[in-house]
Amino acid sequence: MPIKIYNTLSRKKELLQPLEENHVKLYVCGITSYDYCHIGHARSALVFDMVVRYLRYRGYKVTFVRNFTDIDDKIIARAAEQGIESAALAQRFIDEFYTDMDALGVLRPDLEPRATEHIPEMIELIQELIDKGLAYAAGGDVYYRVGTFTGYGTLSGRNLDEMQAGARIEVNSQKEHPMDFALWKKAKPGEPKWESPWGAGRPGWHIECSAMSRKYLGETFDIHGGGKDLIFPHHENEIAQSCGATGKPFAKLWMHHGFVTIKDEKMSKSLGNFLTIRDVLRDYPAEVLRLFIFSTQYRNPLDFTEAALQDARSGLDRIYECLAKVACLPAGVEDGPSVVSKKDTAKLQSLNTRFEQAMDNDFNTAQALGFLFDAVKVMNKIARLLPAMPAAVDVALLESSAATIRDLTAILGVAGQDAVQYVAEKKEKLLASIDISEEEINRLIEKRNQARKNKDWAASDAVRDQLLEHSIELHDGPEGTSWEVKA
Repeated sequence: MPIKIYNTLSRKKELLQPLEENHVKLYVCGITSYDYCHIGHARSALVFDMVVRYLRYRGYKVTFVRNFTDIDDKIIARAAEQGIESAALAQRFIDEFYTDMDALGVLRPDLEPRATEHIPEMIELIQELIDKGLAYAAGGDVYYRVGTFTGYGTLSGRNLDEMQAGARIEVNSQKEHPMDFALWKKAKPGEPKWESPWGAGRPGWHIECSAMSRKYLGETFDIHGGGKDLIFPHHENEIAQSCGATGKPFAKLWMHHGFVTIKDEKMSKSLGNFLTIRDVLRDYPAEVLRLFIFSTQYRNPLDFTEAALQDARSGLDRIYECLAKVACLPAGVEDGPSVVSKKDTAKLQSLNTRFEQAMDNDFNTAQALGFLFDAVKVMNKIARLLPAMPAAVDVALLESSAATIRDLTAILGVAGQDAVQYVAEKKEKLLASIDISEEEINRLIEKRNQARKNKDWAASDAVRDQLLEHSIELHDGPEGTSWEVKA
């Protein structure tokens, strides 16, 4: 099956057809390194981590480039507040970014260029734009003439008059048009600066990605990614710069992930409603956060709630418990009678295909996870039906299904630990947090089950209440009665 990706530029799903056969070139806008990363940054990193993992799983070679903006107005202002050099502040938060990404299990990109290491490439690109009449120098600054680029606004679906009417534009007599944007900024006293044909200064934000993507991926590449907040002005301006300079298409496909929200409001530092990655990881394992983020298709908004994280934790536990159960099965008896229906066999054997179909459809991780949990449910049902000496064919089916689940969850970066150890450690932690032994819990559950069998509901309820006094909550289901420690 071909992979289809929603292209922000065309507003429809398009086939992934790499410019070079079997080689996908991907550029993603990275962080501006002036503060700790929040959950919105985690979503961006994890979405494209998933995209790279899946493309490689599907046999593509991937060259993944993600930049660091290490010179910017925010970096300069924060460094001045703290009385340190901008470069030192930027390096500190690049280091903190790596700490967070490693904690999340994010794979490193192939290339991670920094803006300050590519000033010559930016100056060269700016000069090309000036030579073509698309940019102009004014008082030590250089601006892009947006009115000269006929495609300006195509990505965001706006026209220039609408943009100007809706924008808060700083009065600047040096600009030919209020919407012209800075390619080079004249140095202010005390700010970092580099020499250029237009005087000492520093690059504007937008020019860095045009210059660095061209250097490492070429004038045209396959996929450009980022959050929806980057569509305008950042990515719109990148298109104007790059296409204006080369006369060629910039990126074939544009991928933009949705916002992380809290109570339906975008999470952002400016609103002060954000949680850092490390805030969340203090209370939840990285795999739980990953499962939470992939529970929603990447283009949709993702509302951050404690309940959603608890659901993700429960889902992760279900996967591990199923894998641990299969890992502990006996070898099985050759020619033993099978207890698995043809329907369930077909469902498990088609898991790989169904998962890929979901992922091929614009990386629909929510649907892919649904197929995984459906398979876990079927596997648990089969394991419950197995006799003490199961048929070898049934054991083989469960083991091959477990291997498939491990392969597929690896694409999402979850369930990568030893399942038996995970379940044992979880149980150990639970038992350490309560004042009742596992043996006593199991004895009381057996007593309750007998009471239920005898339809002695009063005795059954009494056992439930007794366990609740020890913070043990019971759950009755088709697989029997399970228990958990009540928060």
